[in-house]
Amino acid sequence: AASKLQSAEKLMYICTDQLGLEQDFEQKQMPEGKLNIDGFLLCIDVSQGCNRKFDDQLKFVNNLYIQLSKSKKPIIIAATKCDECVDHYLREVQAFASNKKNLVVVETSARFNVNVETCFTALVQMMDKTRGKPKIIPYLDAYKTQRQLVVTATDKFEKLVQTVRDYHATWKTVSNKLKNHPDYEEYINLEGTKKAKNTFSKHIEQLKQEHIRKRKEEYINLLPRALNTLLSNLDEIELLSWSEALKVMEKRPDFQSYFVVLEKTPWDETDHIDKVNDRRIPFDLLTTLEAEKVYQNHVQHLISEKRRIEMKEKFKKTLEKIQFISPGQPWEEVICFVVEDEAFKYITDADSKEVYGRHQREIVEKAKEEFQEMLFEHSELFYDLDLNATPSTDKMSEIHAVLSEEPRYKALQKLAPDRESLLLKHIGFVYHPTKETCLSGQNCMDIKVEELLANSLLQLDHGRSNLYHDSANIDKINLFILGKDGLAQELANEIRTQSTDDEYALDGKIYELDLRPVDAKSPYLLAHLWTSAFKPHGCFCVFNSIESLNFIGECIAKIRAEASQIRRDKYMANLSFTLILANQRDSVSKNLPILRHQGQQLANKLQCPFVDVPAGTYPRKFNEAQIKQALRGVLEAVKHNFDVVSPVPTIKDLSEADLRIVMCAMCGDPFSVDLILSPFLDSHSCSAAQAGQNNSL
Repeated sequence: AASKLQSAEKLMYICTDQLGLEQDFEQKQMPEGKLNIDGFLLCIDVSQGCNRKFDDQLKFVNNLYIQLSKSKKPIIIAATKCDECVDHYLREVQAFASNKKNLVVVETSARFNVNVETCFTALVQMMDKTRGKPKIIPYLDAYKTQRQLVVTATDKFEKLVQTVRDYHATWKTVSNKLKNHPDYEEYINLEGTKKAKNTFSKHIEQLKQEHIRKRKEEYINLLPRALNTLLSNLDEIELLSWSEALKVMEKRPDFQSYFVVLEKTPWDETDHIDKVNDRRIPFDLLTTLEAEKVYQNHVQHLISEKRRIEMKEKFKKTLEKIQFISPGQPWEEVICFVVEDEAFKYITDADSKEVYGRHQREIVEKAKEEFQEMLFEHSELFYDLDLNATPSTDKMSEIHAVLSEEPRYKALQKLAPDRESLLLKHIGFVYHPTKETCLSGQNCMDIKVEELLANSLLQLDHGRSNLYHDSANIDKINLFILGKDGLAQELANEIRTQSTDDEYALDGKIYELDLRPVDAKSPYLLAHLWTSAFKPHGCFCVFNSIESLNFIGECIAKIRAEASQIRRDKYMANLSFTLILANQRDSVSKNLPILRHQGQQLANKLQCPFVDVPAGTYPRKFNEAQIKQALRGVLEAVKHNFDVVSPVPTIKDLSEADLRIVMCAMCGDPFSVDLILSPFLDSHSCSAAQAGQNNSL
């Protein structure tokens, strides 16, 4: 029979997901009037409701049941919210149902999806008598079964989510990728999309935190290296707190190489966490306790290292006081005599062996030197040896017999093979004194002379020839402009004004100009003057006052002095300087005659050209004729340098040399080869004779 509904215009929908997503499913309005109904599901809340009496609810349900029973349709009572069940409420519902004919109670929980489907299945079975009597599962049993399904589905879903390893992944992308996976569908059906999304979000957050943790661990591991570089002086930081040490570290020149100061903080909430190739440590990370602990460990390490070095040196002095330690004596024979020493107890076995090894090298070297002196003292033993034959056994026995009484001979008793080798080498050197038999080895004066000429002179001559060979056909002029208080920049601007795209026309030829104006006060004056990328052909020195002239003179003297001290920059000592007098705009200037006189005097002293201010220059500071005259001077100087250092004719035979010089120096003398040969190597007219002859110029 049809039943009349009083809920017209209300929405009815089929929702397979959690409440709150109704708009995602098909919606229909309930029709007004009669509707065919086959059964009724009567819901009773058995939880502790707010502002509601259970007796009133039960009375309402009883009246409703009386009306529904008249339809002769199957009725099932669903006891809802059994997860928050009040026991005596549930017992009252069961008592109510037991007094009614064929009235079944199903204990449910929509929250945990327990027995919800059972309600409808039981109602269908009551409608269709052929399906048999409905089987009602008690709440606790159904709950356990349902939770087991949820646990299994959750485990599978979490494993599925864990395949995502990029914390930048979004739910939309991942859900679209997994939507046809059975584990994904089962979890959605059991727990819903919201829980699935929450599970995914937790996993993504874990991935991000793990990534941040690893980055932080990397930074903390890199911090000791930075501290070793920036805060290596114990005396400077021993009494400083971490915050004070940070201020000191910020002032270090290499600070930016190890740390980065981010505009936004904290660092783990910025995009810096994704810059895996940037190994600089975020500076705000240093405010953490972990960073402070690293600093404290660093200070303690420096203290321990200082103490260790002190103890090693103390142990070294202890060894020096033990007279019976002989060259070549094993460490195992000495250890018993130092076992009670304070320094020995403090340092490690490796340190003690290292110190003993250093001590042994010193006493062995000294013993060998003394043995060598002894051999020279006994030169009479080697007079009658055959120059072209190996000494006989009898002769060697005679030599050993004489020398064996010497303490310096006995000192090498534990190094007998080395002593024998020194003796034979001495015999060879006495009769065949060559660099191969020299007792000084690689410190032989002949070897050092050849190395110096091979490594310095040949390369220097090759580089110089290339430089001035290029200058002979010069079409580009590199100019260094030196001035005070912006005067150098003004001259550079004037030259560019007279140029076209940095090209200057002079005497019918076009030259490309590369101008480098530098203020004479600059602390980087020498660094700018000569670099691998810029080698000037000349230097314009501009002045407009006695003060600026004197300052220019000091700079030129400084440049030449610096160049003379470093041989590889001796081309810079040949750099042509040109003094240029600038006009004074504030007056036609009664000071010009004085400046002109002083400028000419300095030019004579420095042996460089002086370019005066031509008449008619006022009110401009510079004149085109001045610049042309100065450029001609640079070109002439370049040509002169090229002519001076042109390669000398190759000497085919040393007998053809115009001048032969014999230089005597004892191997081991304190005078360096560099100092002895400097008069030749500093000469602009000196070059290598030819390849393969490293001792001829």
